[in-house]
Amino acid sequence: SNNNNNFQSPTTSFPFHTKQKRNNRPTTATMAKKASAKKGAKIFKTKCSQCHTVEEGGPHKQGPNLYGFFGRQSGQADGYSYSAANKKSGVMWGEDTLFDYLENPKKYMKGTKMVFAGLKKPQDRKDLIAYLKESSSA
Repeated sequence: SNNNNNFQSPTTSFPFHTKQKRNNRPTTATMAKKASAKKGAKIFKTKCSQCHTVEEGGPHKQGPNLYGFFGRQSGQADGYSYSAANKKSGVMWGEDTLFDYLENPKKYMKGTKMVFAGLKKPQDRKDLIAYLKESSSA
């Protein structure tokens, strides 16, 4: 006797296709998409703060102070000597350009003097960008 006839489609008992909005917990899908400025602050502290400051009037270190850089063309911070590559790149700093740049700065901007290997994890870059957006603007 063949039992396959009794097989019930799982969708009848488990409606996977319906969006369940119980207890307001975000699904892992939405969690992965949401950037956390708080996590970004930790990343900045461990990976970026050796060379960069973000606050208004903050000093240039090995890298330029990043205050006001978001939405601005690269190579514009007063009093910092940028590489020719950076000045000539014409990159407008925004979420998309930063996302690509921070993955592999030397590949994205050939000739940059930024000695940073990059952040390979997309979520780390999203978090860092959320922090930079928040902390480097008025």
